[in-house]
Amino acid sequence: MANCTMSTINGSLFASQLFTPTRVALRPVAAARLNSSAATPPSLIRNEPVFAAPAPIIHPLLKEDMGKDSYEEAIVALQKLLSEKGELGPVAAAKIDEITAELQTADGSTSINSESVERLKTGFITFKREKYEKNPALYGELAKGQSPKFMVFACSDSRVCPSHVLDFQPGEAFMVRNIANMVPPYDKTKYSGVGAAIEYAVLHLKVQEIVVIGHSACGGIKGLMSFPYDGSSSTDFIEDWVKICLPAKAKVLAECGNTPFGDQCAQCEKEAVNVSLGNLLSYPFVREGLVKKTLALKGGYYDFVKGSFELWGLEFGLSPSLSV
Repeated sequence: MANCTMSTINGSLFASQLFTPTRVALRPVAAARLNSSAATPPSLIRNEPVFAAPAPIIHPLLKEDMGKDSYEEAIVALQKLLSEKGELGPVAAAKIDEITAELQTADGSTSINSESVERLKTGFITFKREKYEKNPALYGELAKGQSPKFMVFACSDSRVCPSHVLDFQPGEAFMVRNIANMVPPYDKTKYSGVGAAIEYAVLHLKVQEIVVIGHSACGGIKGLMSFPYDGSSSTDFIEDWVKICLPAKAKVLAECGNTPFGDQCAQCEKEAVNVSLGNLLSYPFVREGLVKKTLALKGGYYDFVKGSFELWGLEFGLSPSLSV
């Protein structure tokens, strides 16, 4: 059985694609390599959150055929009742329940009090009470703009929210989430959405770190390892998207082809992160930031089964020039 470990990216390979010398005089050569996470991983959190979004306003969903006048009249009556006889609170509550019952739809569900609406409403109320109102200074700063330190590529998987896993606070991380946390190569036509996000983060927000985070049991990577790519297609978008990391699949099959499929997927989850880190080098403003040392690239892997997180870096530099 092959011994499958995550190998490093040979940066000279990327360099040969990006900085090919055309004359006898050899110019500085770009080199990039992955380094293992240090014994003490770098701090990922800083106390300078500066992003804010306007507080959402929740509007009740009213049944279309319910008379507006009768609804408003009921509310006015409740207000008058409470102002005149404060001890009748329970009566008012019962009346509110009655009005809610009137909003009930024919199939037995309620438009204003549906489970999904209630979950969103109570979620925001909890946030407003426990976070927003308890941190007026923080959210006051967030209203002025954003200057996040991190740009994070993460999977859309509902189990791997970076803000939850890494305890990011509002303003700390500019995030892009997609299927299998992939970064496509520079392509102004096919992948303009991702390119716009990277360009904005690097050139306008001046992020200092771009972190690509993979995770365990990733459905997108399982699809990548399963799709035959023989000209047939069973999906409208997924197969075309995840083939961004076909080099990772090829590497895993070459090195771990005799291992169980689950082990292959686990290895590919990490190798796909490395492919994305390599693809980031195809963006000229990313390369410029790396050369000037105003930007760093890191790979991460969150295993929610074991409760572990790995972090590694991509070192990038130029070798001295040599004339012959």
